[in-house]
Amino acid sequence: MNKTRITYFLAFLSITFLGILSRKISFIPLWIGDFLYAVMIYFLVRIFLPFRNAFAIAFLSLLICYGIEFLQLYQGEWMIELRKTFFGRYVLGQGFLWEDILAYTFGIFVVFMTEKITLNYFNQKSV
Repeated sequence: MNKTRITYFLAFLSITFLGILSRKISFIPLWIGDFLYAVMIYFLVRIFLPFRNAFAIAFLSLLICYGIEFLQLYQGEWMIELRKTFFGRYVLGQGFLWEDILAYTFGIFVVFMTEKITLNYFNQKSV
């Protein structure tokens, strides 16, 4: 595992921890967890595709987030049982909400812009 993947993996773990924590603290709005979920997906995709351009990563991350959200419209018996598990509850979610789509979009946009600004800053510093 190279240095870039390790950095993305540590970011992924940190965001995952914050996302789970955000669901345990009652005064944190629910959309924060969805925002962090999208950021986590972005870093997860980055782990597997560390050198792809940021726009492609953002687009793929949005597709994954939207796909999981729209999958919540499917209410097959086996899917309902899967959603009752720890994995199913945190990864697949419970029910479709348009607000989640907005939170995912905002999360991906923020992490995308943060990465672009950070990379530009460090690239200028190294020149």
